[in-house]
Amino acid sequence: MNTIRCLSRSGSALSAVAVGALLLAAVSAADAQGKGKGAASGSKKLYCWQENGRKVCGDALPASAVDSARTEISVNSGMTTATVGRALTAEERVAAAEQERARQLEEARKAALARREKAMAESYATEDDLRRAYQNRIVLLDETVKASELGIQGLRQSLVTLLRRASETELAGKPVGTALAGNIQGQHQELLRQQDMLSQQRQERADVEGEFESALTRYRELKG
Repeated sequence: MNTIRCLSRSGSALSAVAVGALLLAAVSAADAQGKGKGAASGSKKLYCWQENGRKVCGDALPASAVDSARTEISVNSGMTTATVGRALTAEERVAAAEQERARQLEEARKAALARREKAMAESYATEDDLRRAYQNRIVLLDETVKASELGIQGLRQSLVTLLRRASETELAGKPVGTALAGNIQGQHQELLRQQDMLSQQRQERADVEGEFESALTRYRELKG
């Protein structure tokens, strides 16, 4: 392999004289191998990479430079034909894979949204049809919220009754029984669970209302 090393003033570019000399040497070597291989010589190229802060060029790429950033130059024209970046580290490969996965997920989300919007435009002939469909969902959610509110009200009353019994027992100087204490704890946990469920149901209803406004706007755009 013919190799020449030179350090440029900026540390990032080869000297024109050095590159010219290497090109001339490579061309001469190609001519020496035989003029009958014109097509093959047309594909010959030089490789330039950095080694210990210096620019190194050669007509073959050594194993030690395979992972380095490099520039490939045509022997015939002296023009740069390719620029290859350095190999990524393990951490960089993981980060790149995560970015690619995020990009694919975003594309899938957009594609799913486009399909839903297309189906919406095809399923509802008028705005009133779309409005009724969402109104039916909202009515069902309202009924669910109301049922949960009634259930919570009943649990509260039951828990108050149990707490009153426990208080009267303690005032009478008697210990609160294990069964009563267990009932109080169980009712309290169930009340907390029902309250959390009610909060989620109310949020879902608000989300559907917001979704309807967005869907209506998009429906009008799709229908022109």
